[in-house]
Amino acid sequence: MYDVIIIGAGMSGLAAGIRLAYFDRKVLICEQHTVSGGLNSYYRRQGRVLDVGLHAMTNYVSRKNRRAPLNKLLRQLKLKWDDFDLVEQNHSSIAFPDCSLSFSNDLALFKQEIAETFQSQVDSFVKLVEHIEEYDALNLQDGGFQSARKTLAGFISDPLLVEMLMCPLMYYGSAWEDDMDFSQFAIMFRSIFLEGFCRPRNGVMTIIKVLEDKYRACGGEVRFRSGVEKILVKNGRAEGVRLTNGEEIKAGVVLSSAGLCETGHLAGETVGAEEAGPGSMGFTEVILLLNKPLIETGYETTITFFNGMDRFSYRSPEGFVSLASGVICSPDNFRYVEDDRPDPILRITNMAGYRRWKDCSRDVYRQKKEEWLEKIIRRAIDIVPLDRDTITYTDMFTPTTVEKYTGHINGAVYGSPYKSKDGRTAIENLYVCGTDQGFLGIVGAMLSGISMANLHCLQD
Repeated sequence: MYDVIIIGAGMSGLAAGIRLAYFDRKVLICEQHTVSGGLNSYYRRQGRVLDVGLHAMTNYVSRKNRRAPLNKLLRQLKLKWDDFDLVEQNHSSIAFPDCSLSFSNDLALFKQEIAETFQSQVDSFVKLVEHIEEYDALNLQDGGFQSARKTLAGFISDPLLVEMLMCPLMYYGSAWEDDMDFSQFAIMFRSIFLEGFCRPRNGVMTIIKVLEDKYRACGGEVRFRSGVEKILVKNGRAEGVRLTNGEEIKAGVVLSSAGLCETGHLAGETVGAEEAGPGSMGFTEVILLLNKPLIETGYETTITFFNGMDRFSYRSPEGFVSLASGVICSPDNFRYVEDDRPDPILRITNMAGYRRWKDCSRDVYRQKKEEWLEKIIRRAIDIVPLDRDTITYTDMFTPTTVEKYTGHINGAVYGSPYKSKDGRTAIENLYVCGTDQGFLGIVGAMLSGISMANLHCLQD
């Protein structure tokens, strides 16, 4: 009998586990795979450790900013600022056909870029920043969907600037097509533009190891290769879980990081509102190992968000992959000292049609991966100074890869458009954390686990 069973050893599950175990709750994390991390895990190829989902970690701030989300979670988890060993970005770019904007972890650069390109919008942008700084995006009360596009239009009158602001924020967090809930827009705006990008010096495995070690040091238990087959419910109350091997384990509370709809499937009933359907936004991720870093060509940009039209379309494409826009990340273009720079890698993200990939036979799937890998590389060569001869290894994920390894319906990385901000479900003592609670990114996921643990398991 456990006080709390947590489904999934992703960032939110591990953070919740640490918080609970620290306060002497008897906690078990059940993870279906052999490693932690969930959507932000790692794997090994050609003797190298490769990150699964991590382009960059958001919310970078100095240790002096005590109110910032990163430092709040470190205090809650009893960790030190240096534990994650973070390196700042150089600078990033939003590239549209006739216009580009650079930004870094210093908002002054972004303001200057907007002033030079959108002179009439500077004051409006400053007012938008002030509004977001005052807005409580982490409030757990659900105020219903508020269109980010509509809210932006109340500040920014130039439609091109609206599109350029939406592009990176939607790519890095929106479960909605062509829009975002303003609370999530505000979270991502603050995370990317007001705070900024960073990266653990040795990749996401650094964070995972820190969290795992802390969790075990606090007395928490974790079982790998222990997928949950069913959440046990009696008289409208969660009582525990049944694992895929048939073992039943009881608990006073079940905290699921599997997603809202996915948790409902495990419980055998709908656990959210009627409109809480699964998400539809899927992506391909291409990883290129290089024998020469792009920085040697003079390309120092950390992340490029590109779009080939003035209007940014963010929706699940009818075809296999959309090349109209995408994200190109150079993980070695962070502020490493020269001797510390990692082996060069390029990561390319594009929107992808889940159903197209899902309906393929195995042979057709393999063929389509080869075809689209080539097209994606050709498109990237148009954006960054990539020499095909420098590519030594390629790998590619599709929405069905995400579905296979995370259980997310439709391979939807950002889950359902409906979020349960307070983590509650229709079943007593069953709560959600992570993607479908609503906080975004690695820092957001950890804050989600901490918040739900505090709210639902530590009140007595």
